[in-house]
Amino acid sequence: MKKVLLVALTLVLVLTPVMARDWNIQLITMDQMDQHWANVNKGAEQAVAELGNVNYRWNAPSVKDDAQQIECINNAIAQGADAILLAANGPDAVTATLREAQSYGIKIIYIDSPANFPAEATFATNNEAAGTTAGNELIAALNAKGITSGTIGIVSVNTATQSTVDREAGFRKAFEGTDFTILETQYCDGDASRSKDAAANFITQGVVGLFGANEGSTVGVGNAIHESGTDVLGVGFDKSDMILQLIRDGYLLCTMAQNPDVMGYEGMKAAVTVLEGGTLAETNVDTGVSVLTKDTI
Repeated sequence: MKKVLLVALTLVLVLTPVMARDWNIQLITMDQMDQHWANVNKGAEQAVAELGNVNYRWNAPSVKDDAQQIECINNAIAQGADAILLAANGPDAVTATLREAQSYGIKIIYIDSPANFPAEATFATNNEAAGTTAGNELIAALNAKGITSGTIGIVSVNTATQSTVDREAGFRKAFEGTDFTILETQYCDGDASRSKDAAANFITQGVVGLFGANEGSTVGVGNAIHESGTDVLGVGFDKSDMILQLIRDGYLLCTMAQNPDVMGYEGMKAAVTVLEGGTLAETNVDTGVSVLTKDTI
């Protein structure tokens, strides 16, 4: 009788299929205000729908804040995350928390903005190159108006967020060797209202051009130009509905449109690949950028 039961149990074990594990993966962005992050989430959700074995959650601070982002990472650890897709608010503030996450076996994938801590892969725009493109677009438009000198203002997020730091560096590089002067950057934490005030202050100083280094900064620049009634030229980053409308209405020259949906989609696929023991073909992926003008939207 025991032999019969043993044979029966063996058959059940052989014939029962091995179920694929459901992975717990969280996306932690800098905040949930910007449409850019909502589009990263959409890309991740698309990948989740295709994969079918992921329990997914998007979590983020209410505003760009290192302490709040650290709390989000700690919550992901406590909730048993297998992987975290992270857009780091700053390169250094979260590293100790990431080290703790890694000690629990959690895989880290960077989206948009990496920290100074090893990860499985990074999916982001080549921000310095894109910043240079923004600068070249502004120079060409100014030259077309017969303007070959003057002051330029930059409105950015902060001095810690690597993605916007790189954009600013690339933008400044475009003006090397020209007769334009770039004023001291104003940092407004990506807040559209504060960015508008900073841009308006630049306009009163007589700038001929403005650059917004992220979505909130760009919205602020466009709104300031709109309210001033001047012909200052503005260029920016990201492609929210509001930014696109400011371009259509002529208050922004162009924006550097990233591909946040690609970041979220490919980041999610990469997370599952490494969790299942696979190897990634690339670990530092440039997700691209396009110049959107009134003619190309």
